[in-house]
Amino acid sequence: MASIIITGANGNLGITVVRRLLKDGYHIRAVSGHLGAEKLPRDGRLEVSEVDLFIEEQAKNYVEQSLIKYPDLQAAVLLVGGYMGGNYQEVKKPDIDKMINLNFYTAFNIVKPLLTHFLNRADGGQFVFIGSRAGLNAAEGRDSFAYSMSKSLIFRMAEFINAEGKSKKVTATVLVPSTIDTETNRRTMPGSDYSKWVPAENIADAISFLLSETGQMLRDSVIKIYNRS
Repeated sequence: MASIIITGANGNLGITVVRRLLKDGYHIRAVSGHLGAEKLPRDGRLEVSEVDLFIEEQAKNYVEQSLIKYPDLQAAVLLVGGYMGGNYQEVKKPDIDKMINLNFYTAFNIVKPLLTHFLNRADGGQFVFIGSRAGLNAAEGRDSFAYSMSKSLIFRMAEFINAEGKSKKVTATVLVPSTIDTETNRRTMPGSDYSKWVPAENIADAISFLLSETGQMLRDSVIKIYNRS
């Protein structure tokens, strides 16, 4: 089975995705922060590293080292992100900078060196991003301006990757969940109807499908996983 990179592996979604893809048989190069890393499974096919994805050179070095060790690297699943509320009038420039750094540059800094490799690889490669309804629809993002702006860049980056990789088997897919059913979201939104949310396990299943032989045939994909919310 091929190798993949997963960033944000220590998050609630990341841990679930790691477990699902280990079940599929992948060798995983996981980028994790310190907090929550102890929850990752113990498995000989899982290699966990702490990398500051805000620093372009660190991300580049990590990709290059990964490719030396695993030239069969097939995909990157980029899960790092965070939320901030506040409408257009309330937001400050540092808020926008923070959200762009967290939601865009942590992905871009991996994409840039890895895309070059994929474009020169006979079998191409895949990028899987997590988008948001707020980044896709301005009406839904008006109360979280900085967050929405930063997530909108993910869709544009995916479009550029797909345009660049169209004839070279390189694709980018953006999964767009509604509220993800995690312990953290339940704590911050008590009293909500959790049955309408999307379980992290279902998002992990969707990622598993995207990495499958059939999933690799999809092009220019934005996949909405909204359940009933």
